[in-house]
Amino acid sequence: MTARARPFRRSWFVLALAASLPALPPALSSAWGGTALIYVTNSAGDSIHVIDPATNKVVQEIKGVEAAHGIAPAPDGSRVYVSNEADSTLDVFDRESGALIKKVPLSNHPNNIAVTKNGDRILVGIARGPGAVDVIDAKTLTRTKSILVKGRLHNIYVTPDGKHLITGSIPGKLMTVIDLEREVPVWELPFDLGVRPMTIEAGPDGATKRIFVQLSDTNGFAVVDFAARKEVARIKLPASATEFETDAGRATSPSHGIGVAPDGKTLWVTSIPNNAVFVYSLADLKLIGEVALPTLKLPGHDAIASVPNWVTFTPDSKTIYISNAAIKSVTAIDTESRTVKAVVPVGEVPKRITTLVAN
Repeated sequence: MTARARPFRRSWFVLALAASLPALPPALSSAWGGTALIYVTNSAGDSIHVIDPATNKVVQEIKGVEAAHGIAPAPDGSRVYVSNEADSTLDVFDRESGALIKKVPLSNHPNNIAVTKNGDRILVGIARGPGAVDVIDAKTLTRTKSILVKGRLHNIYVTPDGKHLITGSIPGKLMTVIDLEREVPVWELPFDLGVRPMTIEAGPDGATKRIFVQLSDTNGFAVVDFAARKEVARIKLPASATEFETDAGRATSPSHGIGVAPDGKTLWVTSIPNNAVFVYSLADLKLIGEVALPTLKLPGHDAIASVPNWVTFTPDSKTIYISNAAIKSVTAIDTESRTVKAVVPVGEVPKRITTLVAN
């Protein structure tokens, strides 16, 4: 069955959706010695909630960020970078205190962001105008360049080996690969549908092997062979056996959260019409599990979907966190037993979520 949309309304300002950040590399999983924290941006609020995975409690709230979109940590865990849609800035925060360090003006309205592996640059996808990636120098906190691409950008990711930036355009229906050393596009891959969230699989040598791409109007994902530079498969998620109420505006992005676990064994894919997250074996992409997500129950309504979005993991791969955009919470799932450990209340319309490791 397809999800049923009823005209229920909430007092949210619904922003454009975003993808899951790429999972931490396997090397970090084995060497994890720091403190992991889960950061959640609240799109219809003005804050960022920080969850301690040891207790699944909110331990910090960073306030004063109107319409926060993308979020990413500095590799050393000292800073948190947030794209601010209201001000068209990159907001830089001290991780420990939550104090604002600087607001960096951008070339236009931003969406998602990424940080280079060595932390020297912050990269911001620009969602207005012809499309570009703004490059911010991490030392001076100034914009040094705008890399032009074909199509307004929504999602951007640094590859596991740090050599490339992968960008996706919804209106351009295009994935673009940028050489980060030269800061120039090197190849493109067109799709028949808009490019939405992505996640990246590294090969044994650390180089990019496959990219898993969620697409507009698709309850599933495409598989891209990076070396061959082509789509090699398209996988549809199982049909839902239950009807959930949801916002009709979500129909264009039914599957909008995807991540490779840090141990490189599984791929996790969220579904709004199914109100669930599906688990695939990464090696052969066989479906091996499904976890139902919480619902909202109101008098006179069927169960209302949580509207699952981004995902992120603890570095040891033991817990996955999923933002529930419709019910102001984050679901923590034990990846081994595939059971819900906690549902953590956060702010209005949480969507983007990432893991920070502070040493």
